[in-house]
Amino acid sequence: MERRGTIGVLLSNLGTPEQPTAPAVRRYLREFLSDPRVVALPRWLWLPLLNGIILQVRPRRSARLYEGVWTPEGSPLLVTAQRQLQALRALFGADERLVFALGMRYGSPSIPAALSELRAAGAERLLVVPLYPQYSSATTASTFDAVAQTLKDWTRVPELRVVTDYHVEPWYIRALADSIREAWRQQPASERLLFSFHGMPRKTREQGDPYYDQCQRTARLVAAELALNDDRWLVTFQSRFGYAEWLQPYTDQTLRAWGGSNVASVDVVCPGFSADCLETLEEIAVMNRDMYVEASGGRFRYIPALNERPGHIDGLAELIRRHIQGW
Repeated sequence: MERRGTIGVLLSNLGTPEQPTAPAVRRYLREFLSDPRVVALPRWLWLPLLNGIILQVRPRRSARLYEGVWTPEGSPLLVTAQRQLQALRALFGADERLVFALGMRYGSPSIPAALSELRAAGAERLLVVPLYPQYSSATTASTFDAVAQTLKDWTRVPELRVVTDYHVEPWYIRALADSIREAWRQQPASERLLFSFHGMPRKTREQGDPYYDQCQRTARLVAAELALNDDRWLVTFQSRFGYAEWLQPYTDQTLRAWGGSNVASVDVVCPGFSADCLETLEEIAVMNRDMYVEASGGRFRYIPALNERPGHIDGLAELIRRHIQGW
């Protein structure tokens, strides 16, 4: 019997600066914010602003924030992504057909480097797994852009499949609910549960991006799994920048309002982040916590991302097995 060809599995996330320094952050932000999927303004208008004011001012401030969450092993996002990679390799260790690589959309290790690694391992088929539960043009589609840009220079292009989202997968909903229940066992549930997702410009929804609706579906399913009444939870959006209107309600404004209206305690979970990073460890767990407390709010708890929790890794393995069926 002819042996079926090697399958390459590319795990991908957004990326991170290599160091918590202004020069490293500047390199990262230049690549990230130059992507038309991320900032859709006309290039003639945006690039002078980016390379002028923004990249002169923002890297210094961001570097200080990164320094606050940096670990002895390095960037929390990259460290977790590497652990996820190793955990999946261990789960599939008996299947010699599968080879895994990690490629960040921006920064290092890059998607081109990861694809080269898979090609060197003999991969004839390629499954791309962007670790974004909810689809967005700025994340999932941008990852596909980077893969396609690399493959266009290959003589032999592998058979290709892409996981576009997993926002309603039962294992994902269960893993989120279990992580919240675990926090509640350690300390009783708060008065409100806030589902904070990364923000996107409002016009992306108007242009047909399903991200907003997928975030709402995820939250509704988790709330149902936890048997929460509608007045106990809310979906909000964080991490906006610029002057355009973004998806609402905004996380920071909501927490400030709750703090000022006698909401005694809040739990915040960020289901759109498969690994903790600056946006969860600093923006939510520090900055937004301070906003809530300073507005006379009470107890604030950030519930960590799924990271390398067994339910998360097992679920990703289930997702991969299903998508490689027939190969």
